[in-house]
Amino acid sequence: MAQEQVWDREYRKSKLLTKDNKPQSDVVRFVKFLKKEEWVIIEGANMLDLGSGAGRNSFYFAELGAHSVGLEISKTAIEISEQNAKEGNLDIKYVKQSIGEKFPADDASVDILLDVTSSNSLTEAEREIYLSESSRVLKDDGYFFVKALCLEGDDNAKFLIKNHPGKERDTYIMPDLGVTERVWSKQDFLDTYQKYFKVLSIEKKTSYSRMNDRVYKRNFWIAYLKK
Repeated sequence: MAQEQVWDREYRKSKLLTKDNKPQSDVVRFVKFLKKEEWVIIEGANMLDLGSGAGRNSFYFAELGAHSVGLEISKTAIEISEQNAKEGNLDIKYVKQSIGEKFPADDASVDILLDVTSSNSLTEAEREIYLSESSRVLKDDGYFFVKALCLEGDDNAKFLIKNHPGKERDTYIMPDLGVTERVWSKQDFLDTYQKYFKVLSIEKKTSYSRMNDRVYKRNFWIAYLKK
């Protein structure tokens, strides 16, 4: 099943995703870093949310006064996002498209990019477009937040790669969902992103997800990047 259909089905009847409108705690922490450590003014900044889902992070930036735009492959997710924006009286633009395609933004027009576990489902060919487009649209000295799945220390990810392998390196297909996910070693992540961006920090974070009445341990990389 095409990834677009998979994600649309997931947003219609979620087994894994949340549809609430609260920003992810990792994104809130990133904003605090921007304000306190980098002296970034969020109000008036141009923010592009790559794989915006139900819109909670773009909503959060819009509340802080940023000009928020979300790219999202799921029509259902965009409908949820637009309804939340309307109820919050916020002007947020959502565009239905894959983040593995050319972004609808001008060169060097974006101050802040977000990728909250969205690029994990891209093919390697799509990922190259996503990376080059992210670099193209981000301003010099702009910031890029990336949350990606971590391979190291994650026995569940290793089990899935062995028993439900995807077509490309370090990928698996989530049972019952049909979602393809890419997991990263630290060195692999650095080798990939450092071609385009300066890595300000990268740390591993462990969290737990519930699906079908089971709790799964998941490891993530939280990376702060700069153009």
